[in-house]
Amino acid sequence: MTTAPWRDPALPADTRVADLLSRMTLEEKAAQLYGVWVGAATDGDGVAPLQREMTAEYDWDELITRGLGQLTRSFGTAPVDPDVGARALARAQRRIAAANRFGIPAVAHEECLAGFTAWRATAYPVPLAWGASFDPELVEQVGRRIGRDLRAAGVHQGLAPVLDVVRDPRWGRVEETIGEDPYLVGTIGTAYVRGLESAGVVATLKHFAGYASSAGARNLAPVRAGVREFADVTLPPFEMALREGGARSVMAAYTETDGVPASADPGLLTGLLREEWGFTGTVVADYFGIAFLQSLHRVAADEVEAAHRALAAGIDVELPTVKCYGKPLVAAVREGRVPQALVDRAARRVLLQKCELGLLDEDWRPEPEGPLDLDSAANRALAGRLAQESVVLLDNPDGLLPLAPDTRIAVVGPRAADALAMLGCYSFPSHVLTHHPDIPLGIEIPTVLDALCSELPDAKVTFAEGCGVADPDTAGFAEAVARAAEADVCVAVLGDRAGLFGRGTSGEGCDATDLRLPGVQAELLDALVATGVPVVLVLLTGRPYALGRWHGRLGAVVQAFFPGEEGGPAVAGVLSGRVNPSGRLPVSVPRLPGGQPWTYLQPPLGLAGEVSSLDPTPLYPFGHGRSYTEFAWEDFAGSAADIGTDGSYDLSLTVRNTGDRAGTEVVQLYLHDPVASVTRPDVRLIGYQRLDLAPGAARRLTFRFHADLSSFTDRTGARVVEPGELELRLGASSTEVRHRARLRLTGPTRVVGAERRLRCEVVA
Repeated sequence: MTTAPWRDPALPADTRVADLLSRMTLEEKAAQLYGVWVGAATDGDGVAPLQREMTAEYDWDELITRGLGQLTRSFGTAPVDPDVGARALARAQRRIAAANRFGIPAVAHEECLAGFTAWRATAYPVPLAWGASFDPELVEQVGRRIGRDLRAAGVHQGLAPVLDVVRDPRWGRVEETIGEDPYLVGTIGTAYVRGLESAGVVATLKHFAGYASSAGARNLAPVRAGVREFADVTLPPFEMALREGGARSVMAAYTETDGVPASADPGLLTGLLREEWGFTGTVVADYFGIAFLQSLHRVAADEVEAAHRALAAGIDVELPTVKCYGKPLVAAVREGRVPQALVDRAARRVLLQKCELGLLDEDWRPEPEGPLDLDSAANRALAGRLAQESVVLLDNPDGLLPLAPDTRIAVVGPRAADALAMLGCYSFPSHVLTHHPDIPLGIEIPTVLDALCSELPDAKVTFAEGCGVADPDTAGFAEAVARAAEADVCVAVLGDRAGLFGRGTSGEGCDATDLRLPGVQAELLDALVATGVPVVLVLLTGRPYALGRWHGRLGAVVQAFFPGEEGGPAVAGVLSGRVNPSGRLPVSVPRLPGGQPWTYLQPPLGLAGEVSSLDPTPLYPFGHGRSYTEFAWEDFAGSAADIGTDGSYDLSLTVRNTGDRAGTEVVQLYLHDPVASVTRPDVRLIGYQRLDLAPGAARRLTFRFHADLSSFTDRTGARVVEPGELELRLGASSTEVRHRARLRLTGPTRVVGAERRLRCEVVA
């Protein structure tokens, strides 16, 4: 029997796909351009915006006769045993392949923002905690392990990472981001992409682009970012993750910028992404994003026009389920309303990716190779390590921490004894299990209370909840105050409850009016402080909250951003001293709940000054974090120098652990550009390095700065390196500067593009 060229793995993918397309009907090509969401609810609360209104009925058996592009969330829609789910997915794939003429299966995709969003799968720390770790190598390991679990279950594509840069911490999806600095977001996000892709899973960058800059921090609100903010803050993480991480998919954002929805923007999805950046993978719609062009954005009169605009812009796949790219699109092509070339272009991209994944090969098989363990001991160990590295010690002014092993501890607060306090909104228990209250969590999640009792077995620990997360009831205050008054120290565990669309205080669609602690938690903290007993504040949150009200009144402050299933032991380890804290803030912590929105990437007019009575200076700056040991930064080599606008410069120092215990220092390199042709942030991160040091140990670091790292978008829209003065600042945070080096860039203004250096090499 002669094998058709498209089945021959020895041929180039382009040749195989061209042959296959030549054999396909219009209906078969269009079928590759949408997913189907089997089991999606059409009543009650959903896990996607307007899910109930947007999910349509369809005839599965009839639909798959033409083939199918994607299967949506076989594991992430309802609780299913992983082995049962994997076998069911394999059967569905066999049915799809058997029903269409060419035997082509679907791409199965799942969410994997903080682990595989499946029942009984490891719940890792959220991306904001990744940022707090300042550890791209560890995040890459996490991405690789998540990718392996996805592939073992039969999943080909992961809808992560989120590369949105925080612009307003009131936004509900801050927990899903990596932080407020594009360099940190880019380097950490790229590491996750490398890990996921190394496991053979297609990483999907989201949300492209500008989603986090929505007006008023409202989910899905219009974006009013300027051209230079978009180019210099929003886009760089995506460019880095594509160029250096090798991501093979991009998800179009829901939002519109200056009146143009991302899902209908050919300048963004084709001109920039493909023609300028050279991207060759697939662009997928955010869930119902194409239909939203008609129903929410009102730039399309009907589903056909929405499909036409999205295809023309460059969206290849409609997710999560068929609505605009199905029969209405086919009919419109036959009527001449939509060019068939657009369908062919998208189908080619989809089939090329299926070819890369082996889905066009004759020996393709969907059955899992063996039993699945999605929460293995190795997974948990990795989740625990990332949780430990992400906990930030914000303050410990009198050395109250670590806690004495035999002390009397009152543990108080609504987050102390709740396992869900550890999890973000895209973890399976928070995302899906809330709709299935009778189903157990499926994974072990020690609470802070349980972990602290295990960590300090000789301590006398009492507990009182005090109040709920968001409700106004203060009836529990009296018991909480009584427990605190009887103790030597009070550990107040406060924070967020992750949820979706208003069902939580953090998460998608859970935007905040200001940065006060939710509910009456602030009043509870006031009452605990008033006892005179030292209070250790532990925050388990998805965003930073204003803490200036208690500055100087607390014994210590510990911040953890939804640290995952091993977060309780990680936090307890910091409290006991078993873990020396090494996390650094990926977002600034404000002093006051007003004066927002604010991130540290401010030009001079965004800083405190006499022109306004509002002082936005944060209480704890970006990059801040304390340790239980001390470090000396010695032998700095970085004298003033002149280099060309295409030149490079090395600056070095030695970091020594001068304390009596092992610890981790995070050395951060910032750029200050005193004069430029457009206003620039006062400082911005351009490099960093974690250093693990034993007591008395030292390591020499060299940061290799290249002039490309000073580039920005000028008045003409070009990215340039300008001649002039620069200052490089080595610091323990964005404000705690230890060493400075003054440079002068000489020569002509240089226009740079895709060939420019994106990161600062560090030799340690």
